[in-house]
Amino acid sequence: MVSILALGLAGCGGEGARQDAAADSAAAAPPDPHPVVVMETTMGTVVMELDREAAPRSVDNFERHVKLGFYDGLIFHRVRAGWIIQAGAYTPEFAQRRSSAPEVFNESNNSLKNVRGTVAVARKADPHSGTTQFFINLMDSPGLNYDEAKQIPWGYAVFGRVIEGMEVADAISKVTTRRRGTHEAVPVEPIVINRMFLREEN
Repeated sequence: MVSILALGLAGCGGEGARQDAAADSAAAAPPDPHPVVVMETTMGTVVMELDREAAPRSVDNFERHVKLGFYDGLIFHRVRAGWIIQAGAYTPEFAQRRSSAPEVFNESNNSLKNVRGTVAVARKADPHSGTTQFFINLMDSPGLNYDEAKQIPWGYAVFGRVIEGMEVADAISKVTTRRRGTHEAVPVEPIVINRMFLREEN
């Protein structure tokens, strides 16, 4: 009886160890290299696939803000027909929503190009000043790419691409716009991001 009990305890211990190992393995699993983000707007839905392998810092930053709901309720504040649509900073009342996250190191030398359908980090003149703003390219824009031949080679870091809803992005770019303060090409009728979420979370 003692030997049977000992075997039973040993069996339970082995199973527990296997479960612990499985849990540890799951916890240590690397993040999805190509997370998919769904962006529902007042003009339709755009689905974007991110590329963490090429732009890990940019994707981590964007994904973190998506999970926090940072983009929900913001507008596209810069739309240029046939060129870009940009969002990630302003409410319909044009109040700026700010993040406490640090600026992101520019990853524009990751070999991804600013071509039609790609998603890139918007920034100021400082190449490493990207935070929450992003834009979708509606055309190939080689002038936005990293170029070692330039005196200041930094471009605009591409971190994903549109896989569904490019027609929605095109339609957004064609709405009537106006200047608002120092901002040019602001839609007269606000185009709102109702919500943005990771596809597997919904």
